[in-house]
Amino acid sequence: MNEFTLVPEVDARRALREHRLRFSVLAPYGAWIGCGTLRVLRLQMIDDESAVLTVGYESYRRLPGTATPERRSRKQP
Repeated sequence: MNEFTLVPEVDARRALREHRLRFSVLAPYGAWIGCGTLRVLRLQMIDDESAVLTVGYESYRRLPGTATPERRSRKQP
């Protein structure tokens, strides 16, 4: 179903209105604000009646006054 990739989420939901939809928003870790249009990143058809939409915003901005989360280093074997 690649025809839905980067389509605005509202248009995708309208086109898939006959399906039961599960909706997931992909966002960066931490305190961010999504900016721009919410777009489809992935559509997974579960069966003929249901689907999973993974969506994300065009860009993200860190909330003012929030610290950058520290990365945890991997333990070396």
